Amino acid sequence: MWCLPSRYALLLVASMAGCSTRAVDVKPVPADPADFAGWACDRIDDDVDRVLQRAVEVAYAVDERAGNNIVALGVGVAIFWPALLAMRPDGLEAAELARLKGRYEALRTASDRKGCPPASIDLPPARAAALPVAVGDLLVYEDRSTPRAATLEWTLLLSALRRDEVEFRVGGVEPPAVWRQDLAGNVFTTPAGGLQWPRLLPSRLELGNVLAGDILVAGDPLMRARVRGQVIAVGPQAVGSRRFDAAVIELFGDVQRGESSTRLDGSMVVDRASGVLLRLDLKSAEPVFTLQRRLARIDGDPR
Repeated sequence: MWCLPSRYALLLVASMAGCSTRAVDVKPVPADPADFAGWACDRIDDDVDRVLQRAVEVAYAVDERAGNNIVALGVGVAIFWPALLAMRPDGLEAAELARLKGRYEALRTASDRKGCPPASIDLPPARAAALPVAVGDLLVYEDRSTPRAATLEWTLLLSALRRDEVEFRVGGVEPPAVWRQDLAGNVFTTPAGGLQWPRLLPSRLELGNVLAGDILVAGDPLMRARVRGQVIAVGPQAVGSRRFDAAVIELFGDVQRGESSTRLDGSMVVDRASGVLLRLDLKSAEPVFTLQRRLARIDGDPR
């Protein structure tokens, strides 16, 4: 049995307007557990991760159009699918969720039959070794508020690699703080005043992908930027001796504060394997959303 990471969980909606098929009535498309009988337990666990991640992405896409503002909560896997499917998806999304639910149930059955132990919360060693960063690496960033402003240097110490998140300790702040993100690059915990984008990026960034979500200011629930974007380039990028598989994302949208809003434009570059932020450029009349951030170097053992 799996324990569901908090970012994979959704608020169970008691009732929701609309005439779409009730998503809790979407039946799984059966998959055969025998298809996974020859898989090792680690491979089954990894595929469960992929199924859950994709299911959340589909649900968030539904939420993006409907504007339901479903929020992530830490709930158990036993109510994950009812909560997820309460989004009332329809058409292709309902079909995909049904297929994903069927695959999840087959994987769970195959795992039970093999007597697999509960999946560790830590990223499996083979997957961790394939990343361009490792626990103990110190990522050194340079920030500027404007092109001519003085550079502010700050650091992220990679402290944990887990199945559902990467955790860093933020240097130079008091009290001690953490930065948490997933392996896609979605940032959901930062020190107060820091920028977050908890569900902007899909699990796999491909050239031409269109995305949408919010950039938030930690600790200020009224300050947010509603943004859309597109992946305009992918390819290798180096920071010192480290080699990244980078995705370049063009961003545009509006910063909302109360009843007023102002334009935002910019770009983001993330590593497609680890989600590590390589560059962030934002420009807006709202100062907190005007920023130039670069990963300058990584102090640690060469990969």
